[in-house]
Amino acid sequence: MKADIHPDYSDTTIQCACGNSIEVGSTKKDIRVEICSKCHPFFTGKQKLVDTAGRIERFRKKYEKFQNQ
Repeated sequence: MKADIHPDYSDTTIQCACGNSIEVGSTKKDIRVEICSKCHPFFTGKQKLVDTAGRIERFRKKYEKFQNQ
């Protein structure tokens, strides 16, 4: 590696809004995020699917002729 061209890489802490903290290596100091794997709905299993304005029904109606073949 060339000398004096790389940023300083050090241990830092990522702080989530939920209170979770993760120790990682980074070129930035004290990273703050709004959502992490501890509180994200995909990882917690509390994900909700919302059918706004009948999107599923419109999709099924549009492609029902292909299902019947």
